[in-house]
Amino acid sequence: MRTQLLVIAKAPVPGRVKTRLCPPATYAQAAEIAAAALADTLAAAWATPAVRHTIVHSGHIPAPSGWHRVPQRGDGLGARLANGFADTARPGTGSLLIGMDTPQVTPILLRAMATGLDRYDAVLGPAEDGGWWALALRDAAPARVLRDVPMSTVDTGTLTVAALRCRGLRVGYGPTLRDVDTAPDAWHVARLCRDSRFAAAVARNLAGEPDPAVARNLPVVASG
Repeated sequence: MRTQLLVIAKAPVPGRVKTRLCPPATYAQAAEIAAAALADTLAAAWATPAVRHTIVHSGHIPAPSGWHRVPQRGDGLGARLANGFADTARPGTGSLLIGMDTPQVTPILLRAMATGLDRYDAVLGPAEDGGWWALALRDAAPARVLRDVPMSTVDTGTLTVAALRCRGLRVGYGPTLRDVDTAPDAWHVARLCRDSRFAAAVARNLAGEPDPAVARNLPVVASG
């Protein structure tokens, strides 16, 4: 079905993003890593065919050419997600919402999520920590259930699926990804997308000794 792509994102301001990377990163370094993750996410989303691409933003995030901008609103992440779906809804158009914490995402993965709406009413992309990195909905209205789902817990994904099924939706699953919250997450994800802006930012800014297997795959980046 026709699908639009939404990226819910927070402006990469030091002290307000990726603070779980600190330490070993400073707030400024964590913000640079977040900015790189956002840039890679937007690039992958833009390369994915959609009827519209929208940044659902908190703080000042300049929209790249061709993108729409809608401000986040609501208290708590669940409300902001629900409102993000509602405020961008288009008749006869499905919505695929992703965050900025999975810079390893690719157009292939995003297309897999979107095409799942040909079979299901909702498709959830699980995160390894029990949450989710993406949610596709045929109709934006059921997103209101997100207001009552506890976010950022090991049960968030399971509870989201249960809430959607309670409304009678057929729910499918997309690929499972690891999102970036901590330094080990960042080192691991950098290995998966080692030619990316994100991997370069991790190599440049994230001090500490990662797993040797990860260190061997990080790019060499000039520090000038």
